[in-house]
Amino acid sequence: MNHFDVAVIGSGPSGASTAFHLAQKGISTVIIEKETLPRYKTCGGGFVFRGRKDLPFDITDVVEKEFRTVDIYLGEKLHFKTEREDPTISMIMRDSFDNLITEKAKEFGATLLENHKLTGLTFENDTITLETSQGTFTANYVIAADGALSQTAKLAGWKEDTRKLIPALEYEIEVSDEDFERLSKEVRFDIDAIPYGYAWSFPKKKHLSIGVASARRTKINLKKFYKDYLTTLGITNIVSESQHGFQIPVAPRTDGFVKNNVFLIGDAAGFADPITAEGISNAIYSGKLAAEAIIESNGEKHLAEKLYIEKLESKLLPEIQTGLWLSKWFYEQKTIRNLLLKKYGQRFSEAMADVFHGKRSYPTDIKKTIKHKIKELVF
Repeated sequence: MNHFDVAVIGSGPSGASTAFHLAQKGISTVIIEKETLPRYKTCGGGFVFRGRKDLPFDITDVVEKEFRTVDIYLGEKLHFKTEREDPTISMIMRDSFDNLITEKAKEFGATLLENHKLTGLTFENDTITLETSQGTFTANYVIAADGALSQTAKLAGWKEDTRKLIPALEYEIEVSDEDFERLSKEVRFDIDAIPYGYAWSFPKKKHLSIGVASARRTKINLKKFYKDYLTTLGITNIVSESQHGFQIPVAPRTDGFVKNNVFLIGDAAGFADPITAEGISNAIYSGKLAAEAIIESNGEKHLAEKLYIEKLESKLLPEIQTGLWLSKWFYEQKTIRNLLLKKYGQRFSEAMADVFHGKRSYPTDIKKTIKHKIKELVF
């Protein structure tokens, strides 16, 4: 039976980058992937600059487009534009992006096992036995990097009702040459294009990724609002269209992030940004923290858990908690929000661009700040 120090379940950005950091330090690491790489993965594919900075290697070869300018629309009356020297959003397709990171991990000795679906976990004497569709392996640690519906988390004992999952619908579409030429120059977010949420248009190399997401966990006709958004964009002729529905976890699990030396990272832990629902950057960052905790613990498993939680609580979790409050206020208090955006919208857009670039976090005193701004408007 093959034994590894760490078994990473899932070869997405969080899992593959975690494997990279571990293997780079000489820790025997296996990536267990249920499919064959490269494979299509549902995702808007807008990779913000703070996540790109967290990767210790160049990804230029898999970037389809870069945008230094981002447009935020709120109906027909409000429009804010931010510009930065570095690309605020890099457009990627997850098949080539995930495969690149996995290949980088393999260069340092990580093992990739494709077509291996995890079917069971057994815990005994600080060793974890992993049963897969093609064999059994053992490891000292397991990293659950298998997304929002993590099978690893279920097998390890986490409950499913401890996160907030929001619905999203994304389409990869090919449009007429005229429409693509017109829309390919702008990455845009349209707030309130869907109730309590937003729509996006992300230009890729030869097609558009267009989607809608609601910040509320509720039943909603996403397809209707997607069709309405096509009208907003002025798209009437669709050459080809591929639909992908998914759920985004925008609140951390409430029952912990480590059990029996199984570490949750990325969407499996619920670490997507609550305001934008962007998950790749926090997935990569949380994976880096998990790898650092295991490396720094020198094999002391209780210390690895302690270090990981401390690292999460130092920055990531406080930022997400602030984001949760801000998201609820932003999407539900529309009347007050719109009044504030009429006066401070450009400042808000600039602040969000700084968050995307990793130059600032969501302010911990945001409630006080918003109350102060409202008083300024009223009085």
